[in-house]
Amino acid sequence: MSRTTRTILVSAAVFILTWVSTGCGTRSFDTGPSPAAGRINHVVLVVEENHSFSDIIGNAGAPYLNSLAKTYGLATQYYAVTHPSIGNYFMLTTGQIVTDNELSPPPTVTVDNIVRELLANGKTWKSYAESLPTNGYLGMDVYPYAQHHNPFVFFSDVQNNPQQQNNVVPFTQFALDLASGQLPNFSFITPNQLHNAHDGTLAEADSWLNQNIAPLLSNPVFQKDGLLIVVFDESEFTDLAHGGGHTVWVAAGPFVKKGFQSANLYQHENTLRFILSSLGVPTFPGTAAAAPDMTEFLQ
Repeated sequence: MSRTTRTILVSAAVFILTWVSTGCGTRSFDTGPSPAAGRINHVVLVVEENHSFSDIIGNAGAPYLNSLAKTYGLATQYYAVTHPSIGNYFMLTTGQIVTDNELSPPPTVTVDNIVRELLANGKTWKSYAESLPTNGYLGMDVYPYAQHHNPFVFFSDVQNNPQQQNNVVPFTQFALDLASGQLPNFSFITPNQLHNAHDGTLAEADSWLNQNIAPLLSNPVFQKDGLLIVVFDESEFTDLAHGGGHTVWVAAGPFVKKGFQSANLYQHENTLRFILSSLGVPTFPGTAAAAPDMTEFLQ
C-alpha cells in the first residue's frame, strides 16, 4: 500500500469517526462540563403552567419572559414528558414520571431524587411555594397553593427528616433570603395557581415574574454565580408531542450565552441533569443519568 493510499484511508477513517460521534451530522450536544459550571453556586428553577411555546414566544402579553428569552438562552425544541402536571414535576426532580394521578398522588416517594443528590454532595436547597400555609407544610391543597406542584413534600428524604421539612417554605421567604444573602444552592419556586398562568392569565403570570424574579437577576450574589431557569411544566392537553407538548424553557444569568437559541430536543430530565451538573453534582437520578446535558447554554 502506498503512502498516499494510507493517508487517504486514515483521513477517511477520521472523518467517519467524527461524523458518527456527532450524531451522523444531524445534531450535537455538549456532553462535557462547561467551564462556567464549576463557578455556578446558585440555581433557581421557576415552574409555570400549561402553555405552549407558540402561546408565549412573541406574545406581547408576556413582555418580561420574552425579554429574558431574547436576551439570554432559549430552548426552541423543549417538550414536556406527560400530561397532567404532576408527572412533569416528578420528572424535573426524580428523573421519573412516578405518577400521572393528581387526585391520588403517592403518599411517599422513595426513589432517588434531587434532594438526595444535593445533600450527598454537601449542597443546600429550598422549595419556595407561594401561598404555602406554613413552614414545613406537607399537606393537601390550600387554594391557591397546589400540593401536586410541590414534589418535595412527597419525598421520603423530606418526610422523614424534620430538618429537611423546614426547607419547604412559603414564597415570602425568598425575598428575605435573597436580601440577606441566604439563598440555598438550589431554589425551587412555584407560584400559586393565580400567578403561574394556570388559573390566572399569562399576562398576570408574566407580571408576577417581573416583580419577583427581576430583583434576583440584579442581585450582586446572583450576578456573581447564579443561574435562573424558567420552564413551563406542560403544554395544552391537546398537544401530545413527545408526551407533554411543546413548551418554553429559558435560562438567564451571568454565565448564560447572550441571545443564544438551541434547536436540540430537550425535556425535563435534561433540566434535572443541567441543574445538578451546574452545581458540580456528578450523579443524576432516573433518566437524567443518560440524558444529554444542556451546558451548551453556558459560556
